Amino acid sequence: MKYKSAPLGPFGATQGTANRNSKVEYKKIFMAIVDLVMPKLGESIMEATILKWHKQPGDSVQMDETVLEIATDKVDSEVPSTAAGVLAEILFNVNDVVPIGTVIARIKTGAAETTTPAPQPLTPKVEIREPKTEMITEVFHSPVSSTSYQLQTTNGTSRFYSPLVLNIAASEGVSMTELENIPGTGNEGRVTKKDILQFVSDRRAGRVHSPQSTVQSFQPAVREQMIRTVNEPAPQTTANTQLTTYTGNVEIIEMDRMRKLIADHMVRSKQTSPHVTSFTEADVTNMVMWRNKVKKEFEKREGTKITFTPLFIEAIVRCIKKFPLINCSLDGDKIIIKKDINIGMATALPSGNLIVPVIKNADQLNLVGLTKQVNMLADNARNGKLKADDTTGGTFTLTNVGSFGSLMGTPIINQPQVAILAVGAIKKRPVVVETPAGDSIAIRHMMYLSMSYDHRIVDGSLGATFLTAVAKELENFNGDREY
Repeated sequence: MKYKSAPLGPFGATQGTANRNSKVEYKKIFMAIVDLVMPKLGESIMEATILKWHKQPGDSVQMDETVLEIATDKVDSEVPSTAAGVLAEILFNVNDVVPIGTVIARIKTGAAETTTPAPQPLTPKVEIREPKTEMITEVFHSPVSSTSYQLQTTNGTSRFYSPLVLNIAASEGVSMTELENIPGTGNEGRVTKKDILQFVSDRRAGRVHSPQSTVQSFQPAVREQMIRTVNEPAPQTTANTQLTTYTGNVEIIEMDRMRKLIADHMVRSKQTSPHVTSFTEADVTNMVMWRNKVKKEFEKREGTKITFTPLFIEAIVRCIKKFPLINCSLDGDKIIIKKDINIGMATALPSGNLIVPVIKNADQLNLVGLTKQVNMLADNARNGKLKADDTTGGTFTLTNVGSFGSLMGTPIINQPQVAILAVGAIKKRPVVVETPAGDSIAIRHMMYLSMSYDHRIVDGSLGATFLTAVAKELENFNGDREY
């Protein structure tokens, strides 16, 4: 006797029971896909570079376990898993630059439960019953390209475009010349979806003239560019493509990643802000004598050493409260005055590079709290343990060039701040001291201070007045104070 086969279910099991009395339990799999996105690392950070993947597709991951390492122009950081499961897919490679908020990997989570007893032998009577099945939807994700989308123009300049912008340009017949002339409101002047849609709307309304002769020739170029950028990296452009030759006994050293980022950050700061630097000097004898008197007891009582840096920060905070315009940033023609006082302190790394960890809400800390924050952040910076949040949100920066023996310096503003103060080495010098009995020459501990400020918002009067106020705070240090 022949039997009719029942249709297969979603897992290959028949959709009917072999026997009314047999008990067959189907394998049920509950799966979920969790997107791992590039985390937000600070208000001014728009992208990050992938340094290393600690996990590969198929590896199991635990909640908060490190999946990859990333780097910004401020700090290296680890990205933990947001769920427990199996790493299903990696969407970007090492050294790819990824915008904040972009999905970089996918994690398959869930559990599988199987209880399948051996089925009973079939009998001549077969009753087909429709069991309740669970709908399982498989989502197919298209791979995301990790390259920058760069379109070369005929005049030798280059701009960066996302695939969405290029697609809109092709479909709307936006020519190469038109696309290059659209003012971008995105990061570093990039054209966004909103920009190009506004341009298309204005052109349809007759507010923008469209040269029809270039439209048809541009559309294939856009499509070709989109295909090229998705499948292969964009070519690197350099200011000088000729091979440079070096004479004499030289050693060529490639910049490491952090040095390249620092160089770019410094150049952009100079291009953004018209720098002005003011100088003054301060008699810090009272502060030096007080520190020498209390440093042993302070270390014994608080478990950490007291340096001059928290004393400098304490004076800066007092002066910022008197001159709040120093604690601001500039957004176009808008002045953003920061109510929080977050002091960044330039710290040298063993590699010779500099990093600027930030003391958040420095105005709410006493001297002991400032000292502990300064020492903790400095130690974490030297040991590579800084978190991404430790270098973000700064509103004013202090750099101690005197720690390297320099008398003074002309520091570069840490964007988007508007001022940075440098303190030089403390040196004993003979100076004229005014006393009730008359002037006299005495040996005093003297220090130069310099401050660079953005002349778009900070005038010379404000910059010099603020710098002088900091010097006066240091000179009037109370040598009988408690810490």
